[in-house]
Amino acid sequence: MQLKNLIIDSKSAWIDYSGMQGFSVEIVNLSKKELQGLRKRCTTQKLDRKTRSMEETLDEEKFVVEFTHSTIRNWKGLTLEHLETLLLIDTEGQDLSEELEYSSENAEILVGQSTEFDQWLNEVVFDLDNFRTVRDK
Repeated sequence: MQLKNLIIDSKSAWIDYSGMQGFSVEIVNLSKKELQGLRKRCTTQKLDRKTRSMEETLDEEKFVVEFTHSTIRNWKGLTLEHLETLLLIDTEGQDLSEELEYSSENAEILVGQSTEFDQWLNEVVFDLDNFRTVRDK
């Protein structure tokens, strides 16, 4: 048996967002290799005229977009009531029980604008226990 034949690059799982009953996100675990590739795609090199050396700069906006597309597949149960705890939103005249549909654009905005959601995503996406197969003993 070879280890290289057992390794899975990525796997998805539905994970409940703690403290927000009914809100679950389908998260994809990223391998170290995939994360490095993602960072590389979002990094540019520029010549620093003072030091005459190349400097790498991470394009943070591009990284948020790429990271979001790589890690979030879907969600369910994200109501406006939940959303207003993650972001400042205009809820005047809105039904707070209405759900915000998943779209890649909505996911990018949520990750880019909500520090709390971004921190949660970074915690769960790299926690292997969230993606392990549960076996009956």
